[in-house]
Amino acid sequence: MGVTDDDTQQSAAGPSDDRASGPGPGPRLSPALVATLVAVPVMVLVGFITYAALRPDATTPIESYAVEPSASAECARMIAAVPETFDGYGDKQVDGTTVRWASDDGGDPVMLRCGVTRPTELSPTSSLQVVNPVQWFITDTVDGRGQAYVCVDHRPYVAMWIPVNAGNGPITDVSAVIERTLPRGPLDFG
Repeated sequence: MGVTDDDTQQSAAGPSDDRASGPGPGPRLSPALVATLVAVPVMVLVGFITYAALRPDATTPIESYAVEPSASAECARMIAAVPETFDGYGDKQVDGTTVRWASDDGGDPVMLRCGVTRPTELSPTSSLQVVNPVQWFITDTVDGRGQAYVCVDHRPYVAMWIPVNAGNGPITDVSAVIERTLPRGPLDFG
């Protein structure tokens, strides 16, 4: 076997480089870099799942409403008269002037807070909803969770959080209790 001119030229140029001769896999990434590129997104995803599972119960808007301290006697009478339970919700739990009915399916509770301050957004052009014959002003809506209402024609003011799937039973029943137990008051537009 003799050496041909082609063999001589290849030896002089060095070993053949397949990458230069056409498309190929490209430069190889180190295994440590590949492991890092895979591990970082997985760790971020695990972190979000852990946060969602361990976060404290989400609060409702009415929990941040200011409360008038002078309304405790009227509130105590009204809170004693509200229903013990609603369809799909557990027994009422009273904490001062706040009442919660926990959801049977783990969703948001139905909540009531007596003695809140007048909603600052209430104006002569506000749209009110009449329920059994109490007038309610929608103060907050949280998409996919529910709505917050404030009873504006009785004193003291009463706020309710109604979760999306609660229906109108809770606000209807509480409206009847408000009508029986709290004095009517004029609409106050500030």
